[in-house]
Amino acid sequence: MDVKLILAEAEGSMKKAIEHCAIDFAKIRTGRATPSLLDSVRVDYYGSLVPISQVANVTTPDATMIVVQPWEKNMIGPIDRAIQAANLGLNPANDGVVLRLPIPPLTEERRREIAKMAKKVAEDSKIGVRNARRDAMEALKKAEKEEHMSEDARKGGEADVQKLTDRYIAEIEKLFAEKEKDILSV
Repeated sequence: MDVKLILAEAEGSMKKAIEHCAIDFAKIRTGRATPSLLDSVRVDYYGSLVPISQVANVTTPDATMIVVQPWEKNMIGPIDRAIQAANLGLNPANDGVVLRLPIPPLTEERRREIAKMAKKVAEDSKIGVRNARRDAMEALKKAEKEEHMSEDARKGGEADVQKLTDRYIAEIEKLFAEKEKDILSV
């Protein structure tokens, strides 16, 4: 196996770990209103469950309010029930045309809990990066053992894999630091 191919495979796995980390961070509540808070909500739309974004317009007029405006007036009830069933800690105010979701401020204790959740997401992502590194290192050793590559090429490949690993772990730490700052700031 070629060193470049092994590196490309490892980098692909590491990028997936970063993407997964970013997606999970987007799901974590910060006390600020964002439309992504409702991404996990599924609404019963004529017998099938669809994401809320497919049946309504979700906007944030300010940092403490989410407004959900259904495209069909008769969908306001199912959307209201779906949001309550999602257990997000949000209580929709239904005025018959739109749903208003006030975002309650987070307590200091809850902020720390959420920061711990974010830290766990970051750790899981780092594990994903390290697993990609381990797989790449094993592939390099196997290629050397099967005499498809020299010892120098393997060592150079291992150094490159380590540089990739360091870069992606630093990126995860940067994402976590931003998220933690976002969570803990009032």
